[in-house]
Amino acid sequence: MAAHEQVPTKGAPGEGAMAQPRLHVAIVMDGNGRWAKQRGLPRTLGHRAGVEALKRTVSAAPDLNIGRLTVFGFSTENWNRPVTEVAELMALPKRYFETDIGRLEREGVRVRVVGRREGLSPELVAIIENAQARTAHNGKFFLDVAFNYGGQADIVDAARRFAEDVAQGRAKPSDLDEAAFAARLATAGSPPPDVIIRPSGEQRLSNFLLWEAAYAEFVFQDVLWPDYGAEHLAAALAVFAGRERRYGAVAADDVLAAG
Repeated sequence: MAAHEQVPTKGAPGEGAMAQPRLHVAIVMDGNGRWAKQRGLPRTLGHRAGVEALKRTVSAAPDLNIGRLTVFGFSTENWNRPVTEVAELMALPKRYFETDIGRLEREGVRVRVVGRREGLSPELVAIIENAQARTAHNGKFFLDVAFNYGGQADIVDAARRFAEDVAQGRAKPSDLDEAAFAARLATAGSPPPDVIIRPSGEQRLSNFLLWEAAYAEFVFQDVLWPDYGAEHLAAALAVFAGRERRYGAVAADDVLAAG
């Protein structure tokens, strides 16, 4: 588990509080269109139902020992969808923040939207910046929304930033290592996810957190995102809890067994 964000837990009588690592969970919010199709509804209503699922999930996360949640809202590839659907997807951050920003602010949630600002309307950029500014003082829970984001695009952008630093004399090629590169990603400052969850039955990353996912665990669930809630998140974490994470190392008992 990640050891970057700590929460106090109750110790035994007479003992001080212990600190327990909180999880960083990332979710691909998938299945809105199929949810709407199954009900004979426009895809736009599926996306709106997905906003309600996000609200439920954010509300449930802190009680499940999650300290940071990163969700995939709109990818750089989603621009290829029909114009009407893109317009609806562009409206989702406004819909979410206008209805929930007050609660997020009160409950100590810090919001960050990661991804390219190019292509977004000035109104949407202003909404994003306002949400970030209003919650910048919070630190109880972290919500990162990947919007107009793609893992490959972010890697290219990070490489370009480092190249510009070298060209301007702010860095040397020999300065580049994993930490220096990660510091130039849109997700800089956020630890890598412990687990990436994908509902909807699909089993792929879809260009999400490619660099950051190096040692993440994956959990795939057969529930469409608009139906997602606390019970599904808890079930995914139960699967994750059964995983053994070695980060490329070998367990001590495996070494002994091998002689």
